[in-house]
Amino acid sequence: MKRESGPAEDEIVSADEMTGALPSVAEAMAAIETPVSTGRRASSFPIRLFVGGLSFETTGDTLKETFQACGEVLEAVVVSDRDTGRSRGFGFVTMADRRSATLAIERLDGSELDGRRIAVNPASDRPR
Repeated sequence: MKRESGPAEDEIVSADEMTGALPSVAEAMAAIETPVSTGRRASSFPIRLFVGGLSFETTGDTLKETFQACGEVLEAVVVSDRDTGRSRGFGFVTMADRRSATLAIERLDGSELDGRRIAVNPASDRPR
């Protein structure tokens, strides 16, 4: 019967139809904010951000000062080479809450710091 019916026609769909539209950074961060059993909102937990494209002259203090314009900074670290002590060109900033992190991404991603264009994104867990 299959031979008589001829070749099947494949349905063509777009990536959006298969996976749905991808959320913006703000929408993804908002999805994290859900009520927890204590009545507090999950947005109060710290968010760690990856900062790439740093100048070799950028320090943790410079990062902290820059990101404080967006909210409370709990920690700002520039990663350095363990042998030479020289900056590896990236770092991490821990913002106190989701709103501050979202604002930092929106304002600072693609901005210039110490003469270099930086990239700011939510940090992913490092594989172990």
